[in-house]
Amino acid sequence: MSFRLSQRDKDIIGFINQFRAVDRDSLIDLFFNQLKSPVNACDSVMVRLYRLGLIERTQQYSPTVYLPVDAKIKKNSQKILHFLSILDVYKQMCTYSTPKQVIVEDKPTGRKGGIEPDLFCIFKGSPFWIEIQRNQYSEQKIQEKINLYEEFFFSDEWKALHWQPEERAPIFPSVILITPVRYAVNSEHIRIIQVASIYALMEKYKSSSKQTKEARVRTPPSSGRIKINLT
Repeated sequence: MSFRLSQRDKDIIGFINQFRAVDRDSLIDLFFNQLKSPVNACDSVMVRLYRLGLIERTQQYSPTVYLPVDAKIKKNSQKILHFLSILDVYKQMCTYSTPKQVIVEDKPTGRKGGIEPDLFCIFKGSPFWIEIQRNQYSEQKIQEKINLYEEFFFSDEWKALHWQPEERAPIFPSVILITPVRYAVNSEHIRIIQVASIYALMEKYKSSSKQTKEARVRTPPSSGRIKINLT
């Protein structure tokens, strides 16, 4: 049977392959929201792609969750909730600026036992590794995770990662911990940001940016200033 895929069809399939698990409402928000009947349009497209055998789906969740055809996770796996959490962080970012160079479950060291952030992206011009903590862990476990980032920092391997800018010095990404619990962890070498959500991060940045602008009004040009790098 021959069939022709539209560019949107291809984009949807690629997006599902990239994020591993995508719920119907997210597809509506990202691909159909500009249409008059986005729900009907999405349902029609997704049923067609499913019947063509180009995507998988699980109706164990509501709304329906779509998976790659070669998904190696069971349709009732808790891993699906993990991938939906990553997708939610991505969608929050998109409300401010579409992230670039997105890598789901990044493995920058290329070997087992290294850092494995849930998400890497360049957001508003700055690189970030994002760890999403859906469950509460001990501070020791979180600090061990931070220690792995420090080990990678000192390895200098990160300087050769494909997304590094060619025209300027390599940048080690800030590490964002998305967590409802604040952990007493620290690093003298890498920047760690603990927030409950990307929305909270942007509110925090907006507040800090406002304070910086107010300080500029009061501070003579020769004085030192702290620059917030999220642009």
